[in-house]
Amino acid sequence: MKLRHHACAFLLAAAFAGAHAQGAAPATPAAPASLLAQALALSDGVQPQVVEWRRHIHQNPELAYQETGTAKYIAQALAGMPGVEIRTGIAGTGIKAVLRGALPGPVVALRADMDALPVEERNDLPFRSTAKGDWLGKQVPVSHVCGHDTHVAMLLGAARVLSSLRGQLAGTVVFIFQPAEEIGPGLGKSSGAMAMVREGVLDNPKVDVVLGQHISNQAPAGAIRYRPGPMLASIDVFNIKFKGVGGHGAAPWASNTPMLAAAETVLGLQNIVSHRLNPTIDGGPTIVTTGMLQSGNRFNVLPETAEISGTIRALSATNQKIAQEEIRRRATGIAASYGVQADVKIDSGDGYEVLVNDPQATLSLVGAFGAAAGGASKVSQMPASMGSEDFGAFGSTGVPVVFWMLNASPMGDKDGPVNHSPLFQVDESAMRVGVRALAAATLSQLASAKSAGR
Repeated sequence: MKLRHHACAFLLAAAFAGAHAQGAAPATPAAPASLLAQALALSDGVQPQVVEWRRHIHQNPELAYQETGTAKYIAQALAGMPGVEIRTGIAGTGIKAVLRGALPGPVVALRADMDALPVEERNDLPFRSTAKGDWLGKQVPVSHVCGHDTHVAMLLGAARVLSSLRGQLAGTVVFIFQPAEEIGPGLGKSSGAMAMVREGVLDNPKVDVVLGQHISNQAPAGAIRYRPGPMLASIDVFNIKFKGVGGHGAAPWASNTPMLAAAETVLGLQNIVSHRLNPTIDGGPTIVTTGMLQSGNRFNVLPETAEISGTIRALSATNQKIAQEEIRRRATGIAASYGVQADVKIDSGDGYEVLVNDPQATLSLVGAFGAAAGGASKVSQMPASMGSEDFGAFGSTGVPVVFWMLNASPMGDKDGPVNHSPLFQVDESAMRVGVRALAAATLSQLASAKSAGR
């Protein structure tokens, strides 16, 4: 149901009151109620088109840095929106679209990621993906089981809404459609966010703040969760190769197998978190996980090599660095005690640092989130997550960023299968709230920056 102007004004006031009650009072004024009301109504009206966009992209997923068809589809959709300037080919397949308001003001960027995952989707949706793509030299099933198809569709919806309001906007909006969020560390390639940053996506015009959202399968659908400060963890991939002297299982004294050094190193890494890291500092939680140990291929042959691999996830750059140093120190020390060699490599990726939301900008959007979701009761502060996202690369430039989560469980009051699961699905009605949130947050930032004299 579309809300009338006076209802939207009341809703926004109620949302801000809720923010005060939580001790999270916004620091700056909201967008004018009449303009917000128009944006919310337009967001509701564009929902059928958003669903259509999403289903097309869902059926045509593409892997990191291969999103050529997706980029072409996005550019075609943007071309029909008045006042939108389109630049393609950024970081390969990325798109930057600029909407200049009729009045001068700040520059707000909105970002959506475009790439899919090498995962076979398992459900009975009529638009289920059956696509395949090349991943590490192999043909694999490809699907949008992380929800990036919804991110693109919702950002296109917000672009249509805001372009319709161009004559009333005081400022500029930049729409960033980003490749390769899922590329991850370990492959020697930059994340899509960092690649776009290096190609100047936040310049010309110079962006004042970057906003983004991620869909999740938590309940209830349509609720919004936010967090000031550290929100998502950095991620490093470590790989340690041990080399010694192989031999016969009947005469272990005649060999110097690295298998024992590898096994002891796995155990030795487990107390880095409990004994070497400070959990009380801001963003203190850190996880060191070994996910692979490989050595040997026959019961009576002592192998000459062994290998372990795992990840570091941290919400503190300080603890991330200490964990890296401890892994190197322990692996080389344990290997030396067994008389074998250890080659330690740690890949921090390029663009997967801690995602730190600007506290003031984040809290200033609580009222906008309430207006978008239908009330302050549907907006809550979330705990930090040890999951990772390359959105933090935009913040590494010094530009304030705000990232939030949009609940979209299709299972009523129960959480659905998690992102990246072959069973992942979303309640498409939640995308209406996502479009509203992007539009309302943008208007709030434009009004906040204007009132602050920026």
